[in-house]
Amino acid sequence: MSRIHPTALVDAGAELADDVQVGPYAVIGADVQIGAGSRIGAHAVLEGPTVLGRDNIVHSHATLGGAPQDKKYRGEPTRLEIGDRNTFRECVTVNRGTTQDEGLTRIGNDNWVMAYVHIAHDCVIGSHTIFANTTNLGGHVKIGDWVILGGCSQVHQFCKIGAHAMTATGTIVLQDIPPFVMASGNTAQAHGMNTEGLRRRGFDAAALGALRQAYKTVYRSGLTLQQAREALQSQLQSLISGAPDQPTTPDVQPDVPPASALSASQSIELLLGFLSSVERGIVR
Repeated sequence: MSRIHPTALVDAGAELADDVQVGPYAVIGADVQIGAGSRIGAHAVLEGPTVLGRDNIVHSHATLGGAPQDKKYRGEPTRLEIGDRNTFRECVTVNRGTTQDEGLTRIGNDNWVMAYVHIAHDCVIGSHTIFANTTNLGGHVKIGDWVILGGCSQVHQFCKIGAHAMTATGTIVLQDIPPFVMASGNTAQAHGMNTEGLRRRGFDAAALGALRQAYKTVYRSGLTLQQAREALQSQLQSLISGAPDQPTTPDVQPDVPPASALSASQSIELLLGFLSSVERGIVR
């Protein structure tokens, strides 16, 4: 049965799996659904419409599903959807979407969101990300899988950060960060590929070599973004027409299942797809 502290306030319209734990003075509003194995800490607030999947941990004073901080919002029934096995540390805030977008803020699986992080309305977060303390995302931000944002990183609204990218502490992101790229500074600048992180996730030498070549194409060749895309397309075709392209043994033992790794051609394809959708320009 549910383990709900007697001081917690749980609306009759909320739906909690039988084994959900709710701590002292937590508030669970109407139209909130919480999946099996989840734990809600003391003084946490969950407002709806919000859906949490299985095995999520919400620490004390976090607020999930609050109304968007957008002056255009007029009380429309927008949503927050959260997947499985996410951790939200103390005082995290995540807002619902707005009708100016899809009306939905969405967070995937296995994300680690540290204290005082803010995820604004209409953000779309992938899986396996880490957001360090006091990081803030503006509205409509899109974050790919395996992204790591250093403490106090600030991401401007409508920016996109590609899969496996990483920012240093205090980075100010005003343009898109392509997949695999490390960025830092105010404003953010690119500082190479996230090579060590990719090794730990099982990327092999061929994939890392292809990505180093791609980085030189985008950042050190003097090409425009359109010209760089054309060069990357040629690189991708060469990889596809060459030897069989399957991930092999990584340089180091991966810290995560090898399924997170991509082959050389898959890596370039992901990078090329991201660059083809850029609207704000990329960090340079």
